[in-house]
Amino acid sequence: MAEHPAYPVGLRLAGRRVVVLGGGQVAQRRLPALIAAGADILLVSPSATPSVEAMADAGEITWERRRYADGDLTDTWYALVATSDHAANEAASAEAERSRVWCVRSDDADAATAWTPATGRSEGVTVAVLTAEAKDRDPRRTAAIRDALVEGLRDGSLVAPQHRTRTPGVALVGGGPGDPDLITVRGRRLLAEADVVIADRLGPRDLLDELPPHVEVIDAAKIPYGRFMAQEAINNALIEHAEQGKAVVRLKGGDPFVYGRGMEEVQALAEAGIACTVVPGISSSISVPGAAGIPVTHRGVAHEFTVVSGHVAPDDERSLVDWAALARLRGTLVILMGVDKIGRIAETLIAQGKPADTPLALVQEGTTAAQRRVDATLGTVAEAVRTHEVKPPAVIVIGPVAAMVPAPPA
Repeated sequence: MAEHPAYPVGLRLAGRRVVVLGGGQVAQRRLPALIAAGADILLVSPSATPSVEAMADAGEITWERRRYADGDLTDTWYALVATSDHAANEAASAEAERSRVWCVRSDDADAATAWTPATGRSEGVTVAVLTAEAKDRDPRRTAAIRDALVEGLRDGSLVAPQHRTRTPGVALVGGGPGDPDLITVRGRRLLAEADVVIADRLGPRDLLDELPPHVEVIDAAKIPYGRFMAQEAINNALIEHAEQGKAVVRLKGGDPFVYGRGMEEVQALAEAGIACTVVPGISSSISVPGAAGIPVTHRGVAHEFTVVSGHVAPDDERSLVDWAALARLRGTLVILMGVDKIGRIAETLIAQGKPADTPLALVQEGTTAAQRRVDATLGTVAEAVRTHEVKPPAVIVIGPVAAMVPAPPA
């Protein structure tokens, strides 16, 4: 077989018997795709990794806890042989050959009758990369080619603009905390398909530079409001462009439903009869502390974390936050949009019983090149903000986790 290249083909395995021999790391990697294909999967192995065992416990596969035996491949359409027993692999491979079952060998690609390609998917297209011969197989090379092709499909660089998939309507996309690499794969793909992008100030701005010239980019902060409130004007802009049959992306920082007024926009679009897709984003409430080395939870230190908005002061009648209850919590308190109110917030928490020496950290412009961290306590935070000239956007973390530092390398 060495002088002939592999013949690529897509197997339709839904409802068809597939046998996997071995429950180790190879099976753990390959089983999810077989499950997604709808295969009727039998795993034969005396043991399995915890992840594979969880698939069996969930009923996604059938697991027989034993070694391979001759006849296991009867009535099988496809086999994956991945045990640590070379003799068993040889025997199973021989049975597959006799029974005319396509068989993948994890230990000896030359002895296999089928190879597993490096596979990726992008909205209806499957990319599978194979090298010409088994002896030339380099998983890193095929994976790199696969990733480049899939990324090209996702960002539109491999498809001319007029041939891109585009769905009229609105996509409400959470862009993440600021680093353009932290937007979701789906969010990036929808950006590549957009005709119009209405972007927030706190969205990942670098992503806008990647858009093709024909895409209209609208800064939500500069929409002429006239007699309308800002949010109402944004809603109207979304509706106006969607009614023209355009693919519209509303790009927000963080997650659309975490202080992003996302539901207001969804409701306005629904009232106008316009389809809306919501794409969750990585919330700055977790990601920004993490980028600064702060875990919002930690075993034995914090068993819960609470996220609140600090854009309204505790003594403001519009405030919906129970600050007295928050002062009694022992876990982590994360405050968004609270830089200019943090002095009054700290005073309130202390007055309600929170110790003044409670550790606190402010992380400004988290996950971006301009990220910086300022450490303080509840009692000193007001002065720290003035001294270090902390400006929005910044995430404030209050609690013992703010004083934690990573362990030095051994």
